[in-house]
Amino acid sequence: MPLTFRKSFRILPGVTLNINRKSWSITTGGKNGPRHTRSSTGRRTTSMNLPGPFGWRKTTGGSGRH
Repeated sequence: MPLTFRKSFRILPGVTLNINRKSWSITTGGKNGPRHTRSSTGRRTTSMNLPGPFGWRKTTGGSGRH
């Protein structure tokens, strides 16, 4: 089983810096509404929790693997 590293830091209310072994990303937004994530690899993701066991996510750009 490979070892992984991931750490999140809350910079401001509603803004989080996420760091892993190969990249970093900034997430804005909260639990009640859309979240926008921009990664150092060029990936942009918009996601939102919907009522019940549903969720929505759209990802554009970046390969996600480097």
